Amino acid sequence: MGRRHNYKNLLIWKLGLEIANDVSDILMEFPKHERYDLSSQISNCSVSMPSNIAEGSGRSNKSFKNFLNYSLGSSFELGTQLLIAKHRKYINNQTLEKLEEKIAEWQRMTMGFQNGLDK
Repeated sequence: MGRRHNYKNLLIWKLGLEIANDVSDILMEFPKHERYDLSSQISNCSVSMPSNIAEGSGRSNKSFKNFLNYSLGSSFELGTQLLIAKHRKYINNQTLEKLEEKIAEWQRMTMGFQNGLDK
């Protein structure tokens, strides 16, 4: 059945958690009326990234790859939602770019890790 991964040792989980925490801090500054709309969607996507890694880590490699796909999907959703937040002037360019860089790095690492599961 292949070896299981301890998600707490995975760099993709650690960086995913860092992104979720960064997002959580940023959401504190969002207007209250967004709490159940964009804020909630952004929060869900960012939390989904490390959560799916943790959940998938206890599965077979084939199943883990599916959880990584969900995680990646959430990261692309998050990127889109952050652009909307920037357009609505909830975040500035610097904040957006810093997060986009982290998300892009996380996506590269996660795809690389996912490809390694084939071996």
